[in-house]
Amino acid sequence: MLSRAAFLRLLPAALGAAGIVPVATAQRASPMLTRRLPSSGQELPVIGLGTWRGFDVGADPAARARLTEVLRALFDAGGRVIDSSPMYGSSEDVAGALLTALQAHDRAFVATKVWTEGREAGIAQMETSMRRLQHARIDLMQVHNLVDWRTHLDTLRAWKREGRIAHLGITHYRDDAHEQLDAVMRADAVDSVQFNYSLDNRAAEARLLPLAADRGVAVLVNLPFGGGGLLRRLEGSPLPAWASEIGCRTWAQVLLKYVVSHPAVTCVIPGTSRPDHMRENAEAGTGVLPDAALRRRMIAALP
Repeated sequence: MLSRAAFLRLLPAALGAAGIVPVATAQRASPMLTRRLPSSGQELPVIGLGTWRGFDVGADPAARARLTEVLRALFDAGGRVIDSSPMYGSSEDVAGALLTALQAHDRAFVATKVWTEGREAGIAQMETSMRRLQHARIDLMQVHNLVDWRTHLDTLRAWKREGRIAHLGITHYRDDAHEQLDAVMRADAVDSVQFNYSLDNRAAEARLLPLAADRGVAVLVNLPFGGGGLLRRLEGSPLPAWASEIGCRTWAQVLLKYVVSHPAVTCVIPGTSRPDHMRENAEAGTGVLPDAALRRRMIAALP
């Protein structure tokens, strides 16, 4: 006869073989929706985390402790994507140190950028980013704001062949760069493009989102809250009745659901330094997404 301890050790395997998922395992399963990176087939959770400003805290122990909880909230919700840049002060250092402290590098999809001119300067900067992020292989390396993009894409293609990076991409955050993003996507094979898109700034719907879908390019969205101005404008306004139909309890979730509901969007990366906001943002990546009719009502609800 099996002892009670031996029985308990064998129980999970037996249940798995029978197709039964134990409750403890089910509770750890990610509830977040995912989208596929077209070039690799890798699935990414639709809500990630941007580190601009929020992670630029240097060695401040209290701030780092709070950011540790932000990362826990991201991972607990099933999120993985963490986006940074050497432009963001100490953000790469902080993110790398916290991921190491949490032993969470294998749970994270780390994206950063190259933001300088010249081949050798770009290589030096990216190697520094890898050391700061304490990540031997960067999941996504992007040319920040298209700075010297031709030079850096040549390097990134070589690094991808060598296995130093898994994906390469381009980024910008302004409407007046959309034409150039369009041109680069047509001229060069990239795995991802990152740009601004929000309920009150839908310029990307005209050309970039359809082009990305057509060319099989993943889309990361920055500024989903309109740079913060949109949320401030909506503050204090009652949520429309239809918000509960898609599981939204805050305006932030409404704004994120609008962006995520576009089928060409792979992942949204709102920045935050607050664990409660991270949990709130992550909820927007679960459940029902707005259909075309509701998306039109969401636009009409803007003050």
